[in-house]
Amino acid sequence: MNNPKELLERNFPTAVQDARNAAKTSLYAGADSSYDLAFADPEFLLNPDLRPVRMQLELLKPEMVQREEGIKSTIVMFGSARILPADEAQARLTEAEALPDGSEREIALRQARRHLDMSHYYEEARKFAALVTTHSAQLQTPIYVVTGGGPGIMEAGNRGAFEVGGKSIGLNIVLPHEQEPNPYITPRLCFQFHYFALRKMHFLMRSVALVCFPGGFGTLDELFEALTLMQTGKCRKRPVLLFGRDFWTKLINIDHLVDTGMISPGDVHLFRYVETADEAWETLQQVYGLGRPDKDSACGW
Repeated sequence: MNNPKELLERNFPTAVQDARNAAKTSLYAGADSSYDLAFADPEFLLNPDLRPVRMQLELLKPEMVQREEGIKSTIVMFGSARILPADEAQARLTEAEALPDGSEREIALRQARRHLDMSHYYEEARKFAALVTTHSAQLQTPIYVVTGGGPGIMEAGNRGAFEVGGKSIGLNIVLPHEQEPNPYITPRLCFQFHYFALRKMHFLMRSVALVCFPGGFGTLDELFEALTLMQTGKCRKRPVLLFGRDFWTKLINIDHLVDTGMISPGDVHLFRYVETADEAWETLQQVYGLGRPDKDSACGW
């Protein structure tokens, strides 16, 4: 009689086992051969006709890993890749001040002063991520910081979580530039994307809030897609915090959109302005009632 344990063993070899066994076959190896297993054939998987499969894989991989890691709630931090830490911005200003007088020095000074002025957003992002990571660790369901995985504000978010001993997620994307992930992301939670659409979907899938710092086209794209999905009811509403009222009101004339009927008056309540990390965290505490057991359980926290 067979060992009862054998009844519970796999009926078929795993894909990993078959891939290893197939690799030992050399008779039909070579560039002109189609003998490779389909799932182990990069040339086949990268064929244009396989785009639907690649999109599915790009959806599944981060989803499966986050599920395995028990990640249920996230706060997404958007913002420019070009905003520097305060110490680096100050160093650039010092270098510019040391240049000889002339047009080159004036340009360098102007750029360095702008970097230094904007660097406070890096520091607030770093502090906010630390607050989220520290305080949410005590909740029933911890909240994890998610960024685009690059430099600037994204780095600040991952760095803030890292510096208080927490995990954070980075959703990097292959670009001609700015494609290297920053060094503060939890390795198991550092993902690389080809498709912008799948990346943005993952930003929203677990998010309980979006925190948007100053940024350029990419930041605006992420912000307005999220606002549109909430405005049209394609996803549930969640707090959207815009850091820096002065920056955002100069960039976007919301009153003009309302006055011309391009958005409804109620759409202005889809977001709110904040100025500091403390104010942002306090706002989320008020919205979700964090720290109150009845609210914690109602929110899944």
